[in-house]
This record gives sequence, structure tokens and C-alpha cells, in this order.
Amino acid sequence: MSNRTFNLLWTGAQKDLEKLAVNDFEYQAIEAQHDRSEIQGQVYELYLRYLVISNRLEEIYDQIVQPQKRILIRKLLDNCLGRMLELKHDLVIIDMTEFSYNDAVVEKLGLTPLSMEVSVPRYFRREREEQLNERKKFMDDILKKIGALDEEVVEEELSELEAIRIIQTHERARQGRLRAQFMKELKILKEKGKPDSSRDKSTTGLNAAMKIQKVWRGYATRRQTRRKKMEEMILIGMVPPPVTSARTAVDELEDLKQFRYKQQKTFQEDYEASLVRVKEEISVKQGAAMTEDIADEIRTWFKEYQKRTGRLPDFPSEEAGGSRHLLSRQGTESEMSRSSVLSSRESKLKGGGKEKLAQKKPGELSLEEGLDKAFKPMQSSFLPEIKSGIEEYTEVWKGKDESQNLRQTYYDDMIYEEKYADVEAELRKIVDEIMRQELELLQIALERDRGGKKLKKSSKKARRSGKKGKKKKDKDLTPDRTTESLFEELVTNGIIKKYPETPIKSYVGDLSYAARSALNPSPGDVRQLIKQYCILPLGSETIRNFGPCIKSLLIAGPKGSGKTSLVHAICTETGSVLFDISPPNIVGKYPGKSGLIMLMHLISKVSRLLQPSVIYFGDAEKPFMKKIPKTDRTDPKRLKKDLPKLVKNIQPEDRIMLIGTSDCPWEADMKLIVQTYQRFIYIPRPDYGALSYAWKELLSHYSGVHRQFDTGAMAKISDGYTIGSVVRCIREVITCKRMLQLRVHPLTHLELINALSALEPVYKEEEEAFLYWWCKTPLGRRRSKQMEKDHEAMMEMENVPKKKK
Repeated sequence: MSNRTFNLLWTGAQKDLEKLAVNDFEYQAIEAQHDRSEIQGQVYELYLRYLVISNRLEEIYDQIVQPQKRILIRKLLDNCLGRMLELKHDLVIIDMTEFSYNDAVVEKLGLTPLSMEVSVPRYFRREREEQLNERKKFMDDILKKIGALDEEVVEEELSELEAIRIIQTHERARQGRLRAQFMKELKILKEKGKPDSSRDKSTTGLNAAMKIQKVWRGYATRRQTRRKKMEEMILIGMVPPPVTSARTAVDELEDLKQFRYKQQKTFQEDYEASLVRVKEEISVKQGAAMTEDIADEIRTWFKEYQKRTGRLPDFPSEEAGGSRHLLSRQGTESEMSRSSVLSSRESKLKGGGKEKLAQKKPGELSLEEGLDKAFKPMQSSFLPEIKSGIEEYTEVWKGKDESQNLRQTYYDDMIYEEKYADVEAELRKIVDEIMRQELELLQIALERDRGGKKLKKSSKKARRSGKKGKKKKDKDLTPDRTTESLFEELVTNGIIKKYPETPIKSYVGDLSYAARSALNPSPGDVRQLIKQYCILPLGSETIRNFGPCIKSLLIAGPKGSGKTSLVHAICTETGSVLFDISPPNIVGKYPGKSGLIMLMHLISKVSRLLQPSVIYFGDAEKPFMKKIPKTDRTDPKRLKKDLPKLVKNIQPEDRIMLIGTSDCPWEADMKLIVQTYQRFIYIPRPDYGALSYAWKELLSHYSGVHRQFDTGAMAKISDGYTIGSVVRCIREVITCKRMLQLRVHPLTHLELINALSALEPVYKEEEEAFLYWWCKTPLGRRRSKQMEKDHEAMMEMENVPKKKK
């Protein structure tokens, strides 16, 4: 698609975003609501609209090439995603479950399950590609050094003479095979030419021709019938189109995307070089004049202030805004100072946002929150930024004539305005310092003329008072070591692990097509929740700093439900470093109390230095079990006290998350496990729809499997098994040898059933144990209490008419 196409897409997205922002401000202003069903529909509609616009902005940001537009689109994208997450957490409070549904809203907006899934921004990895490649290479070098990774054998380049000899050898062998085949056929022909008494001499050439015609016509008719039937099935959507034609279109689109990526990189480099060049030109050519203008402006204000009050003013400190604050406070703001005031709004807004985050502690759920209370929307940290982004688009880009910039390079006039304000702010700081000294000398001279005493400075008191609020920092146990050495130590000891590249889309499954029980989400719903709770906050600094903060998460489900794959997908999509502190992985490493202190210090320090980071803890129930089996030699209770401390030390601005996985979470003490993990996600066994989709999707990767293979029958037979069991079954059956035979011997259901029967299904008792455990989680207990109250209220309503009778 062309640059004009993406500009039109952005214009359409901005119009929808303006309408949505108006509705969102109305939602923020509503009074507390007691009717949960009504407010749920309103919040869910806003949530879906933000989700759709975020997907559109992500597609635009990924492909648009103009560097100054990309800055604004990136700002809008991050804030729309952050606002979507805020509304998601409101839905969790309203519905008291992690999964929310409202079919009426979906039907009203005309959305499909495919359009309701949030897209992971591709810039998470693409803009850090060089950094990730360097880290991967460094890790591979360390693993090769310790012998944990096989070195790649580099084939030596052949000389021209050696290459010719190899070609000659193969050509002579080919000619020899052809000669042997020719001699063999010649021998057969000679044998056929010999007289045979048993041969029917009445057979004529006409009969032979008729037989050939009969066979050929039958074959041609059957082939034509099969082709027509396949075309009909493709037309009505019962069979996917041929892979060859689809791949060609996809390849062309991918080539076009790569071309635009190169353009983005080139234009961005030119834009950054222009920023430096324009700033230097302004400083050299206009710096002296700007300095004199600022100084004259401040001196003039000093004189006017002294005439009005009879005394000299107090000059604000640099932290308070300096002369910019002085002039704007008195209503004598100049054109030059006005730009600096506007540029400082963003920093003030962000500072206020951090204070709000510290007060509300998002991500934590109270058991009593929402029970017998009216729901009141929390103040958004992202909505003001969305409003400022819309205003910037209206002032700068809406209606802008771009007919002279068809290549979509940077605009010099916009760079000049931006850098002029930056240079003015830097020079103002220098002039302010000079003015403070002049004002001090004037004050001394004035006091000398009056015969008074010299005034004492109050700045020292302010400095002393500032030290009281400082917190004592934790002692650094490794102050003299570099990040590379710490990283190498953790890689050598197997704490930092290399994970397989697992895209989140490999967790197969559709979103729910209709509302369902919150305890039985589809695989697509689980994938959506992982994106919202883990991938988006870890990938974006803006979302993490100002959005709902979830520091720790527990994923529970039966074996083979894809828990570890989801952890790898989180690391892959965000480019995170994976720290594995599972009991089997740290056994025998960093022994003793001092060793454990060093281990936790290294994990805390390196995870902050190499953000984003994921701290993985497998078998999350073991540290909190009442009794450890005697056969377990991994000492799982070693980290029992340190895990809550580790989570507590994660600051809201740190892109670090502790993720635990568990096959049997009910064995842990719930009071202790709640102190470590803030949110709990339960992955149930898949239903018929999820299994059918999984069989169809996984078998489609093998070209030899017929497209009309009955996956519905396999989904019915595999009821009770996890998708992990399905993957393992397919891998066991379709080996490399079997793959080569698929054209001749098609795949049968019996082969898959035999392999599946050797695996363990999810039994009903295990499923009931998971459901009972989830009901004891904070969100589950809250939901149970609310359901009890609703049931009591319903019983009272039914009893009232009986008493009247």
C-alpha cells in the first residue's frame, strides 16, 4: 500500500478516536453506579472500541514512514493500549472474573472474534532487533565456552578445481545409471519379441486402442469431477484455498513491508541527523541574541516589580521553574517563555501520574472491593495524554498540505520550531543563574544604602529539608562488577536461560464466539489475557509506568495445557531475559544463607539492568506446601521467604514480572501463595471446538495430509486430553520417514488413536480440584460472596409475595 493509503487510514482512526475520547470523558464523569449489568455494558463497549482503534494504530505505525508522524502515532498507540488495560481492570472489578463477555455489545459494534483480539505491537522487537541479536550472540558465546551449546561446523569453501571434480563424478554416475536403465529396457524388449504360444493371437490393434480409451476416459472424467468438487468446496469456504497461491501473495506483501521498514530506518536516521544540525545552527547564529533578549526581559521585569512594590523580587530556583515561572506567575509571559511553559506540561502531567500510581496501587485486588459498594470509575492516567495527542493532530497534521512531500520525509520548519524552544530553554537556565547573582548583588547594595543588615539565605534550609525524604538504598553486594560479568555468571550457572523462539500465535485457539462461563475460557481468551497482563506492560515503558501494575502472576492448569509455552511466548514477544529460579534449576547452586542472599541480589540487580525481564518459577506450589515429599531432593522451601520480598522490591516503573506455573496448586497454602502472586489464571482442559481447531491447525503444517482429513472425529475421540497431548501425538506419528510416505500411504485415524491412547487424559477429579482451588483465590472468594448475596436477595424477593398472600 502507498503512503497516501496509510495517511487516509490514520485520518479515519483519528476521527473515531475523537468520538471515543468524548464518550470516555462522559464515562469518567458519571456518578457511582449500583446496577452492575448496566455499567458493565458501558465499560465493555469502551474497552472494545479502544481495542479496535489500538489495532488500527498499530498497523499504521508499523508501516507509515514519515518520522514526525510516527512520534505522535506511537504516543497515541501506547496511551490507547494503556487506557484499554485500565478498562480491562474495571471489568475485572465489575464481573469479578478475569474474563468478561457481553454478546449484546459485540453485536451492536458488529465485531467478529478475530477483530476483538488485541495485536502485539511489532515495534517491541523490531526497534530493539540489534540489541537482541547482540545479547543472543553473547549468550551463545558463553554457552559454547562452557560446552553447553554445540559449535556450528563451518564448511570450508571448495576451490574451483575441487568443485569441478565433484560435478564430474556426479555426472559420470548419472550417465552410468541412464546407460544401465537403457540396457535393461532393451533386454526386456528383446524378450517380448520372442514368440509366445500362450499369447492370444486374435487380439488386434483396434481392441487395444479401445481399452486404452476406456481407461483414459474414466480417469479424465474422475479427475474433472474431483476438480469441480474441490472448486465448489473452496468457494463456499469448506476447504481452505491452495497453499501455493496464498503464499505467493503473502510473500509479495512481506517484501513490501520489508521495503517500508528500510525506508523507515533511512528517514529516521536523516531526521535525527537534522535535529542535531538545526540545533547547532540555532545556537551559533541566534544564541547570543536570544541570551540578550532573555536577560533584558528579566531585568525589565525586575525594574517594574520594584516600582510596584518597592522591593526586589525573590528569584525562583531551577526546580521551581526559574524565570519562566516568575514571568508566567505575574502575567507578563513573553512569546519566548510561552513555548517553554507549553513544553513543561508533559513533564508535570507525568509527575502527577506517578503520584497517583503510588496512591492507588493498581493491580492489587481487595476482597471487599466492590461488595455492597457502588462502582465509580477510577481517574485515568492515559486519557489526558490521548486528549493532548488529538489536539496536536488537529493543530499540526489535520488539513496539512503534503503535496510537496510525496516521499514523506521530515519537515524542516517543524524541526526548527522544536529546536528553537529547546535552545531557548537551555539558554534560559544559564541566564537565570547570572540573574540570580545580579539580584543578590543588587540586594546587598540596597541593604547597604538603607543601612540594614544582610538578609540570610533560605536556600540552605530548603536543601536540608529535601534530604529528609530520601529512602535508604539497599546495599550493593557487587559494586565493582560490570553488567556483562554478572550476566555471564548467571548464564554459566543456568539461572539465565536461552528459550525457544515461540510467537504468541503458536498458542492455537479462537476467542469465544459467545458468552461462556468464566471458569471455562477458550484458548483464545487465555492468549488475550496473557497479552494484556504480561506482554503489553513488559513491552511498553509508558504502559508500565502509568498503567495498572501487575508484578506477579500464577498460571495453573493440567500438564500439557501450554503453561511453559506461554512463558516462552511472553519472553519472545517482548525480547525479555528469562531468569529460571525453579527449585530443580537452583538446587546445588549458591549454597547456604550467604549464597541465597547473593542469588537474590544478582537476580534483582541484573533483571533491572536488562529490562524487560521475566522471572520464571516452575512448580510454584512447592515452596508453600505444608509437607514436602521425602523423595523431593530439590529443597523447594528454600525461597519461601524470599519470593514475597522479591515481588515487593519490584517498583511500578520496573518492567519485571514474576511468573509461576503449577500443575497442582491446591497442594499449596493459599494464604502464603496469595502473598507472592497478585493474579491467577486457570487454563481448563480444551472443549470440542478448541480441540477441533487444534487438530486442524496442527495437521495443516504437513502438506502430505489431505485437506479433507476428518479432524472433528479426532476432536471427539481426544475429549479430555490437553492440546499439549495432541501436539505430542502428532509428533510421534508423523516422523520424517512417515512424512515422506504420506503421498502414497495417507494418514489414518487409527495411527493417531494408538499414539493418543498411550498418553494420560485429564480426569474429572483433577478438573474438580482445579475448580475448587480457583474458588479459594481472592477473586474466586469475592465472586462466591457476591453470588451468595445475589441468591439471598432473590430468595427474599420470592418470599415477599407469599407473605402478602
